[in-house]
Amino acid sequence: MGGPGDPPEGTPEGGPGGAEDEYRSVVFDESFVRAARLRESSAAERMAEHAPAVRRRPPLRRGLTRQALILALLIAVAFGTAIYLGVRHPYGSAQARRPVEPLRMTVIPLAPQGKVPGAADPERLFARSPAAPFDTGAEGIPLPASRSTAHFSDSQVTTALTTVKDYIVRSSLDPEVLAGREVRPLRALVDSGQLDQFDRSLAHPAADGRHASTGWLVRIDPTRARLADDRIRVFGTLRTAEADAATLEVSADHTFVYALRPAGAASDAPASLFTVRRELTFQLDRDDLRTRQVRLSTAYVQAGPLACAEDSAAYLRPLLAGQTARTGGPAGTNPYDTDSPASLCGTLAPGAQPRV
Repeated sequence: MGGPGDPPEGTPEGGPGGAEDEYRSVVFDESFVRAARLRESSAAERMAEHAPAVRRRPPLRRGLTRQALILALLIAVAFGTAIYLGVRHPYGSAQARRPVEPLRMTVIPLAPQGKVPGAADPERLFARSPAAPFDTGAEGIPLPASRSTAHFSDSQVTTALTTVKDYIVRSSLDPEVLAGREVRPLRALVDSGQLDQFDRSLAHPAADGRHASTGWLVRIDPTRARLADDRIRVFGTLRTAEADAATLEVSADHTFVYALRPAGAASDAPASLFTVRRELTFQLDRDDLRTRQVRLSTAYVQAGPLACAEDSAAYLRPLLAGQTARTGGPAGTNPYDTDSPASLCGTLAPGAQPRV
């Protein structure tokens, strides 16, 4: 580009273009001209009446400053929203959960009226008992057709049913749980609000309507009996309903029939059948559906053949083939102790036993 005194096309050839003057370093590029605070009016503008020869330019608006202001405003709004939500709900939905009610349980032994029938072949016992048409294992716990409710979707109802079924399978059919050797897979399904009650029930079982381990699971005294057949017969139903707008309730009613032999007996020793009916009520809120855990509300358990005098809080202690119920009823009940439920015992109907 030529100097301030050069023609627009530059210095002609042969001209004194090599002379340097004191203004040669000043370059009036486009950005310099546009940034000038004073601008000479055009010829048309000067022809207007009272038009000044020059006028002051309005200050330039720099786009970067405006964008920075908008960005800072957005960051401030997002930060304020995060603080508000954090203060209002610091622990998410768990903060608003209602206290978890303890499980209320009843375990009723059913005493036989005579000797317990037995046979060397468990299949023969099943075939000649009311359990003959029952399915085997988890197949006996079919899931009903799930339908959405007023406040829960079809997928949420399905999750509730499958979680409850998983609990029932682990607590009633797992040989390790039945023998009292394992409990961790089952414990993982219990809502954290009931874990203290669950742990106390297994560590210090008591027939107080709150802390019988047999209210949570089927546990057969391993010093008395063992499974004679792993194919446990099962029959029952599952039903769902809304307890309220935030809670699904699942009702389970299942009968389990086990073939047992005395602990340490030979494989050809007579076997007998042991029947447990479990009526359980589960409640699941949205947190339980997310973690796939359950809260047990009630457990009503009937099991036999058992002796009424036996303590069934820690283990179920079945009467086996050829045995009869010992004389004497359950331990006495103190009517002044309102925390202790009345001791209950029933009679096992002859029709509930196999015909041998």
